[in-house]
Amino acid sequence: MRQVFRQLFSWHAGPPAWGSAVVAGLGCALPLLLGLFSAHPGFLWASVGAFQAAQANPLHRFGMLRMLLLTGLGACSAGLGFWSATHPLISLSLFAGFGLLLAWLQRYGTEAGKLGIGLTVCLCLGQGQYGSSMLNNPNAIAMLFMLGGLWVMLLAFGLRGLHGLRMWPHMPRLISLLKVLRRHAGRQSRQQWGLYALGCTLAVSMAGLIVNLAHLQRGYWLTLAVVTTLQLEFRGSLVRALQASMASLTAAGLLILFGHSLQSPPMMVAIMLPLIMLSRALQANHYGLFVLQTTVCFVLLAESLAKDWHLPQVRLFNVTLGILLTLFIALLMHGLRQWLENRNATRQRAMATDQQAPTQQAEAKVGSDE
Repeated sequence: MRQVFRQLFSWHAGPPAWGSAVVAGLGCALPLLLGLFSAHPGFLWASVGAFQAAQANPLHRFGMLRMLLLTGLGACSAGLGFWSATHPLISLSLFAGFGLLLAWLQRYGTEAGKLGIGLTVCLCLGQGQYGSSMLNNPNAIAMLFMLGGLWVMLLAFGLRGLHGLRMWPHMPRLISLLKVLRRHAGRQSRQQWGLYALGCTLAVSMAGLIVNLAHLQRGYWLTLAVVTTLQLEFRGSLVRALQASMASLTAAGLLILFGHSLQSPPMMVAIMLPLIMLSRALQANHYGLFVLQTTVCFVLLAESLAKDWHLPQVRLFNVTLGILLTLFIALLMHGLRQWLENRNATRQRAMATDQQAPTQQAEAKVGSDE
């Protein structure tokens, strides 16, 4: 309990990043306002790309490089998700690959994990938005996503100029960067990471396949519920898995209640932009809280121009199905972990018995000689 309170009160490291918050607010405001006035769904993807790029701090040394990676890879992820929405086998393999990629990036530290969660969220949004708008070209979605990211990068260059910094900072040596990543990877045992990677791969792939086969509307509520719940550190405990599931269900319920009570895109945008700026200014340092914070903002952006908030049961059903799928995978991984621990304990006892047997035989021989 003491550790939980410590995480809650120290969730943000350092002073608020108001410069990055202004960049995020202006970057998302222009596409959303254009989307309100034109009613074109393409501006929604531009706002998502702008928010994805704004997760990086342009004043940091790796800020511009990370912003470029978030924009380019996020556009590819969104386009791939939209493209796979009509192919069950491709969707299964693609979501399985992204689940494994997410677990692999988390092994190399928190910042790499944040990159992985951003790409996975873009993939889920790309698949879930299929059929809900006039857009039917994944290349167009990727380009609109990149336009939003490039608009934020332009604002970021201006922010660096106001602070008297170089437009593009000096990059470190690749060998030094690889050494740091390898040091992070060595902190976790291979067996523990293997179980976590297997759970992520199974859960994310099954979620993508269910959305594809069932043709669920707003399917990203299901996939994002699975992805978000998996990131809340079960540590092999079913109680923690149940607590994380309840936290995700509560957050989703509050979002659905918020949208259902407004049912107005202008009001949604007017309330959401200050929330995005505040969220970016007080970005969480703890990985689990960052995942919740970022996922909520992504969902608000994806639903900002929605006109079907009078049907909350669709979203609630998707979230509940995602939570049940996550609990099933957590139970499966818990059973597999217990089996591996029992097998290792049995093997160690057998080895100890084999080592003690020659000693006992020698002692018995000496006693018989005497």
